Amino acid sequence: MKILVAEDEPMLLKTIELKLKKEGYEVITTPDGRDAVSKIEELDPDMVITDIMMPYVSGLEIVAIVRKKTSKRIPIIILSAMEQEEVVMEAYELGADDYIINRFILTELVIRVKRLVS
Repeated sequence: MKILVAEDEPMLLKTIELKLKKEGYEVITTPDGRDAVSKIEELDPDMVITDIMMPYVSGLEIVAIVRKKTSKRIPIIILSAMEQEEVVMEAYELGADDYIINRFILTELVIRVKRLVS
């Protein structure tokens, strides 16, 4: 299973990548939204995990693009430091499957990934 992780904070991106690889997932990483959109179109991942505040293309825009351009239902998890209700609601309205506040535990992320792909 291929998971694309889009996160502009290098240490968090590497930490998520290592944890997901340890769990047996193939992980594609990208530090910005524009590259994420390109890799989604090119590599057809089975899941997308994206930060909401990304350079060039935001996580919310990534959700909208994935939902418009792909026929298959790809689970999308949003990572964000933003806890405003309207942002969370917009993410879900655009088609995000889960929303995790950045102060998460890696094990929690893995549990949510497994829940969405089982």
